[in-house]
Amino acid sequence: MGQQSEIDSRGFTLLELILTLLVVAVAVGLVAPAIGRSTEAVRARAEVAGFSATFRHAREQAITTRQQYTVVVNPVSRLQTVMTGEDEVRWTRALSARLTIEAATPGALTVRFEPQGTSSGGEFRISTGAVTYRVSVDPVTGRVRNHRE
Repeated sequence: MGQQSEIDSRGFTLLELILTLLVVAVAVGLVAPAIGRSTEAVRARAEVAGFSATFRHAREQAITTRQQYTVVVNPVSRLQTVMTGEDEVRWTRALSARLTIEAATPGALTVRFEPQGTSSGGEFRISTGAVTYRVSVDPVTGRVRNHRE
């Protein structure tokens, strides 16, 4: 008799297995949408970091080479163009099609960096779906900052 009860207690019943699979399926169903939202936020943060890095690099180049550098943002063609004081194009960065870029003021699509590190300043709103960032270039220090709204 003791041998029979030992055999019965070795495995799981079919009901226990189905119940476990049901709990796992519900957990995956609840977690999967949250993972999708966090992936979108990470992509948005990476796009904004690249956008800001172009401004930072232009400022560093202006200080290092002692030349005026200008960054022109074209929201329609989705390009950031960096030029020297002689209007020579140094490089162009293509922006993602997912980005929506708006300047805080209409004339702020061009930011100029002086050899002393100062800038003309500017402020941009960058959106990708539900995630929005504000990128600001300080006119006195030339410092570039990102803020999630």
